[in-house]
Amino acid sequence: MDDDVLAEDLRQVIGELVRAVRAVDTMPSGEAATLGYLDRSGPLTAADLALLRRVTHQAATKSVKELLADGLVRAEPHPTDGRKLLLHITDSGRARLQQERAQRANWLNAAIHEALSADEQRQLRECVGLLERLTAHITGR
Repeated sequence: MDDDVLAEDLRQVIGELVRAVRAVDTMPSGEAATLGYLDRSGPLTAADLALLRRVTHQAATKSVKELLADGLVRAEPHPTDGRKLLLHITDSGRARLQQERAQRANWLNAAIHEALSADEQRQLRECVGLLERLTAHITGR
């Protein structure tokens, strides 16, 4: 298989898989992404979230406002810049994020067991390590 074709096929199928898995989400993707970043990275500003999510500041702020209203995020003054707010995930936010993640994982697990043979599941499990290495190379992590 030509390397360019492999790269494009991989990009396309992973994108379709991510979109399919997100279809079971019960909250908007921007809000789920914001909670995910706050959970993994700790407190962030709206500007930080916009950069991480690769969206406009306005889009990040919209998600943050919804999360604040639902009690899933809390804001406090930034310790070094009083013009900014530092956003923290709340215990309720973390529980909601875990619920979303579990729902995605359960749905994907069921699909794996329905669609793939035991041998194919083993092959897929081996591919996860390759995808992790590829992602680490791309992101530098």
